[in-house]
Amino acid sequence: MNSLEQSLSQLVKAAVKSLYAIEATDAQVQLQKTRPEFEGNITVVVFPFVKLSRKAPAQTASEIGEWLLVNGEGLVAKYNAVQGFLNLSIDDAFWVKQLIEIDQNADFGKLQRDNVQGTKPLMMVEYSSPNTNKPLHLGHVRNNLLGYSIAKIQEANGWKVVKTNIVNDRGIHICKSMLAWLKFGNGETPETSGKKGDHLIGDYYVRFDKEYKAQIAEMTAKGMDEERAKKEAPLMLEAQEMLRKWEANDPEVRGLWAKMNEWVYAGFDETYKRMGVSFDKIYYESNTYLEGKSEVEKGLASGQFYRREDGSVWADLTKDGLDEKLLLRSDGTSVYMTQDIGTAKLRFQDYPIDKMVYVVGNEQEYHFKVLSILLDRLGFPFGKELVHFSYGMVELPNGKMKSREGTVVDADDLMDKMVEDAKEISKDKVNTLQGITDAEANEIARKVGLGALKYFILKVDPRKNMLFNPAESIDFNGNTGPFIQYTYARIQSVLRKAEAAVTGDGLQVTGLEEKELSLIQRLTEYPQTVRTAGDDFSPAVICNYAYALACDFNSFYHDLSILNEPDEQKKSLRLLLAKNVAKVLLSAMALLGIEMPERM
Repeated sequence: MNSLEQSLSQLVKAAVKSLYAIEATDAQVQLQKTRPEFEGNITVVVFPFVKLSRKAPAQTASEIGEWLLVNGEGLVAKYNAVQGFLNLSIDDAFWVKQLIEIDQNADFGKLQRDNVQGTKPLMMVEYSSPNTNKPLHLGHVRNNLLGYSIAKIQEANGWKVVKTNIVNDRGIHICKSMLAWLKFGNGETPETSGKKGDHLIGDYYVRFDKEYKAQIAEMTAKGMDEERAKKEAPLMLEAQEMLRKWEANDPEVRGLWAKMNEWVYAGFDETYKRMGVSFDKIYYESNTYLEGKSEVEKGLASGQFYRREDGSVWADLTKDGLDEKLLLRSDGTSVYMTQDIGTAKLRFQDYPIDKMVYVVGNEQEYHFKVLSILLDRLGFPFGKELVHFSYGMVELPNGKMKSREGTVVDADDLMDKMVEDAKEISKDKVNTLQGITDAEANEIARKVGLGALKYFILKVDPRKNMLFNPAESIDFNGNTGPFIQYTYARIQSVLRKAEAAVTGDGLQVTGLEEKELSLIQRLTEYPQTVRTAGDDFSPAVICNYAYALACDFNSFYHDLSILNEPDEQKKSLRLLLAKNVAKVLLSAMALLGIEMPERM
């Protein structure tokens, strides 16, 4: 379907050519939604044409408006000129036609995009990136929700998207959990403890830290310098030795590592499934770091990097305005940068990637600047094209929730609380539904609780730090997920009560009510909203649109009767409007990874 903006843009250029014998450019045709205090739907900014017309702005606006009224093929019903702004009222027939076309378009809002080979370009989106020494936490929640939503939005924008995850399954932090389990675990397993595997391993990571600090305190109490104590504490020396054995493929250490990681992966999978996120390809640092080390060795041989006296390998980035970056430690073990070099190499071998997007917190901005430079130096053509989608931190109000460890809020605990809160808050509402079972009520609470969590996190500009307030997020009023879900469920209730299938067949309505017209206009804005969200990598754009659409519908629903409207044509129009508001809300919320209950 041609959008209103496309149709008007063509007509305005035709008007300028006819009136002033000038070919206007696309950039000169500036259209915007008419401000509420003026009559009209779309405003044409006339100032770019004043030099062409050699007339006052108001006269130029009136001349263009009159031309559109006469030659606009019935699109423009009337106009008013206010200085250099031409406010156009669009004919009702156009809006009704737009609504019918929206109804008939199963992929409304989606963009077709082909590359030069005539196929969809491929975007890889990396998110999550957990460590296997602890469970996912609140920061991971924002990361996963942003990554998954960005992937869905880019798919709607015509990209083929590969959702990927890099699991940090090796390193000193992993050895800390392993060593603590060996020393203090007494053979405990997820089955014997009744804990998820990631929680169990996280407990031993905490135990290591507790015992390590006790050793440091004991050593400093005997007069040792604290920094020296940190390096020479027996637990730390044992963990470092375990890491060296791991890199040397010691069978005992590798066997323990594989067993404990399997426990963690099972726990992660359960959390991801509940959160509603997924991956097309998972990479593991244990498989990619050797590729990275190989590339670093090549860079060393070619003079891109240098080795210090202690045997460590570094990159000098001072000419790029940065500093020197460690790539291999003196004992030959790799760092995160080494792993990321290897992972990038493998990914571009595995997929014909056109754009690589890393969804990683803003504290890693420097890391990705360095990665881009190093990949470029190593001769990878994709080095300069990497996109770091940088997002802010998320915190909870003090005292709102306590975490299992006392410092970091666990993702599973957070989801538990959101669903329980939804169950409590919606108890009275759910109990009014006829014939609902406990299982159905629990499913509604799950969708509402998780929808509240996702929407509240995603509605904030991702580049900003945010405070997540569980109580505020689950309010059924205001800019929340439950408010939009309730609007959708309300529409489904109306449609269930309609006596016949809702279609636009034979629909001919004139004299649209203002709120009918506003609602149709809002629907027509959805495709551009999806494009803007894709261009900006911002799920918040979708959230803002969905909330505005839900508000428009509730205002329409409050003021105008639907099922009891005596005029059959108007009733059909309003049912069609309701049906397509629900369709677009369902589509928009799906881009956010939010499920919509049919009843609430």
